[in-house]
Amino acid sequence: MFRENTEHLQRLLFGSIDTMLGESQKKAYYESKEWWFYELVFKRIDETIFAPLYSDGKSRPNAPINCMVGALILQSTNKWSFDFLMRQVRFDLLTRAALGLSSLDEVPFCEATLFNFQKRLLEYEIATGVHLIEQVFDGLTAEQLATLKIKTDLQRCDSLQIESNIRTYSRIQLLIEVVLRVYRVLSDEDKRRFESAVSPYIGKTSGQYVYKIEQTNFNKELEQLAEVYQELRATVQTRYGETDIARMFERVFEEHFTVVNERISVKPSEELHSGCLQSPDDEDATYRKKRGVSYRGYMLTATETCNPENEVQLITDVHVTANNRDDSDELHDRIDGIKEKTPDINMLYTDGGYGSEENDEKLRMLEIKQIQTAMKGRERAVDIQITKRENGSYEVRCPYQGAEVRQTKKRWKAIMNGTVCATCPMRDLCPSQGRRSCRVVYFDDRDVLRQKRQHHIGALPPALRTLRANVEATMREFSRRTEAGKLKVRGIFKAQLFAVTTAIGINFGRVYRYGLN
Repeated sequence: MFRENTEHLQRLLFGSIDTMLGESQKKAYYESKEWWFYELVFKRIDETIFAPLYSDGKSRPNAPINCMVGALILQSTNKWSFDFLMRQVRFDLLTRAALGLSSLDEVPFCEATLFNFQKRLLEYEIATGVHLIEQVFDGLTAEQLATLKIKTDLQRCDSLQIESNIRTYSRIQLLIEVVLRVYRVLSDEDKRRFESAVSPYIGKTSGQYVYKIEQTNFNKELEQLAEVYQELRATVQTRYGETDIARMFERVFEEHFTVVNERISVKPSEELHSGCLQSPDDEDATYRKKRGVSYRGYMLTATETCNPENEVQLITDVHVTANNRDDSDELHDRIDGIKEKTPDINMLYTDGGYGSEENDEKLRMLEIKQIQTAMKGRERAVDIQITKRENGSYEVRCPYQGAEVRQTKKRWKAIMNGTVCATCPMRDLCPSQGRRSCRVVYFDDRDVLRQKRQHHIGALPPALRTLRANVEATMREFSRRTEAGKLKVRGIFKAQLFAVTTAIGINFGRVYRYGLN
């Protein structure tokens, strides 16, 4: 049964912290960062949005939700383990202050209750697509933006690679690990049936087995594993098909092997895509190689205000997705929500990875100008300006002449005067194509939108051209709360939970420091 926690609003007269501390301690207590967390975050958590997680009928009431949500925020902000978090909740006065606990004999939840709460959150998100902690973030941020009168017209975004808390498996090691986990759930009868096929891998870890394989035998080992998978497959599908491990087994089978005329073969390594299973401990993690570094996990994208007139900037949106997605696709999916939360946004600073023709059109419809500080592709030495007229035609000019523009079946063609081009000092650097008596430039509407995006930053006053730079510091704040870029958790739900609770903590820290000044 759902019940709101309002007991923290009624301070206890006996046995409370107030009666136990001296005046100097009490002053420090009420000036502490933890007390301001209680005032600025804890008291403003809307517990009612969590009511659907609990029964409508008469039953045992839920543990205080604002205490559990607040604890998760503190855990992410401070990089605490669950054990250390529970220790802080039980014995640390300032942590208890942050969670609205005024008496020492009150423990709002146990570790199992906190785990069960996260399980309910995950099940609710799977059923509805709604991440309730993200709603808490949106509610808190909206109130902070309004209270501090923060302008949201200018914003910036960036992404960060965060790795799942999984080990790195080689291909053979992963295949063996899945076989071993399948074998564990088999009935005694099935274990005896497949013992001879699986026996080479039993009694040792997948890593120990792979360590002894000669490199020249890798292909032979893969072929042997293919036979094991084919032998197990029918039984796993028919007798264990409803289990998670059976579903994982089938996924790995489809990703690594092919069957033609009942003969199984191993897929070449180049046919394995970045979305293939990286670890049996995290089915959501994906693979990406960026700037020569390999990542197995997720991509965190954050958006924040950046108007120079604001005395403090706040994160307005944060999201975690598969790391093999393009930044431009992530922006395309999130920009509607960002516009809904901050309707005043009219300029978004990004790097070159966020540009695409689809985003050009969507941002135009939302009346948001994208300012990119770096563009994909080679920069052209000669700037050929393409301007769309109101009647739908185009005007094309280079620094030395205008062009005659004609429409072809699929695109447009700008014809430059060959005589002028022949004496042009930049003709060897010009992107136009040479013809017998002229030079031509082919383009379409997408090229025009791309060029328009490229010119946005140059049209800005110098003071507004470098506003994206500080978002790098924000991404470092997220990264600092990981272990060298690796999360302490697995699965995209918990990765998103980390991102949102961390964003709440970052925003609170900024508001708190702003208040001190």
